[in-house]
Amino acid sequence: MPILSENPQTPTEADLLQQLPEEERQRIQERWRIYQLRHHPSWWRRLLLFLSLIGPGILVMIADNDAGGVITYAQTGAMYGIGFFIPFLLLMIPVAYIVQEMTVRLGAVTHRGHAEMIWGRYGAFWGVFSLLDLTIANILTLVTEFIGIRIGMSIFSVPPYLSVPIAWVFVASIMIFLHYNTWERVALWIAAGNIVFVPLAIAAHPDWSQVVAAVGSWHIPIGTALGAFTYVILANLGTTIAPWMLFFEQASVVDKGLTIHDIPGGQADTAIGSLSMGIIAIAIVILTGTLVYGHAGADNFDIQTIMHILEQSSLGRVGTALFALGLVEAGLIAAIAITASTSWAVGEALKLPRSLNLKPQRALPFYLSGILSAGMAAMVVLIPHIPLGFLNLTVQVIASIFMPAAMLFLLMLLNDREIMGDYVNRSWQNYSAFVVVGFLILANGLYAFTVVFPTF
Repeated sequence: MPILSENPQTPTEADLLQQLPEEERQRIQERWRIYQLRHHPSWWRRLLLFLSLIGPGILVMIADNDAGGVITYAQTGAMYGIGFFIPFLLLMIPVAYIVQEMTVRLGAVTHRGHAEMIWGRYGAFWGVFSLLDLTIANILTLVTEFIGIRIGMSIFSVPPYLSVPIAWVFVASIMIFLHYNTWERVALWIAAGNIVFVPLAIAAHPDWSQVVAAVGSWHIPIGTALGAFTYVILANLGTTIAPWMLFFEQASVVDKGLTIHDIPGGQADTAIGSLSMGIIAIAIVILTGTLVYGHAGADNFDIQTIMHILEQSSLGRVGTALFALGLVEAGLIAAIAITASTSWAVGEALKLPRSLNLKPQRALPFYLSGILSAGMAAMVVLIPHIPLGFLNLTVQVIASIFMPAAMLFLLMLLNDREIMGDYVNRSWQNYSAFVVVGFLILANGLYAFTVVFPTF
């Protein structure tokens, strides 16, 4: 009797692998590499394993310190100094981690993106609702990224009609032509530029005792207008947690091919990213709270005025140029992440081939959805005389208004034992998430009240 494996018609593992879609082959090959690293005893391979697993968490959190975030933090420090918002941003570190860690587990357990899970579990109506929610929020947020790029490059006398289109072409090109792993590493190298705000904050020579005292004596500044203060709180919330982050990190975990065995690595990745995000955000508030707060025009929402004050301060022209480069980097890394977030969500909803490992000729609709949304945002920024500072804060407020609905979908999925099995949320995770949702709703309601009754 002939042996089956000797039959020339029997397909080999290599033949079977070639029959799979390209994105699946990429993930299987990556999983095999991760498997080999995990089961190798050497410490060097363990380090390589950790470095291979990190990416989505750090990237989403650093991209969260986007150009809109940098501008918002700078405006916050300029308006309120070193005080209320230092401990507030410290509090945002665990908030961001709690929210984003859920997407790591959901992606690793289901191997499905966020949009695909909503459509599959709750039907087309809620799927369309969540997709429209995300797409509108993403386009608006991308506007703030190109605002940052436009303002940052203007310091170097680069006109908007050059800086904005070039940035858009760069974002589109690396998305179309790089495979996921290379795209992720390029994005992480760009994200590393975010650290520039920390030495700039140190160079501002703040009163560190005042910074420490702010943490220990958390209170709302006396004489603060409730409407403006609530507006700035919502803007800071909107730049710390946003709908695009949920869709991005979960889809990134799936495209990277992480499994339940990688959840601890994904959690560590997200924790490192959350801490980095908080440190950089606080550094920006300290910088402008030290050098800009109290100056004429510091509270008019105008980032260009803030940068002019920085240039006249001890920071000087070189320091302001570094701030401008950080602003450009923040806009660029966030535009990269948000554009991919849109493409992944649209691809999942419409059941398109969807992976950054795909060649453009096979997945052109997948790539175009994100690239065209970024192009729309870029065109808005090129409108002459558009109020950039006010527009930026408004976008962050809108993001915080959209967030409760996105959070509720996430919580329902994470508490669905049929989907998550033993990886459902624990009680403390649900309590923490509901506190976040409750605070968002309360802040939104309070802001709406101040709009309806501005003289109350």
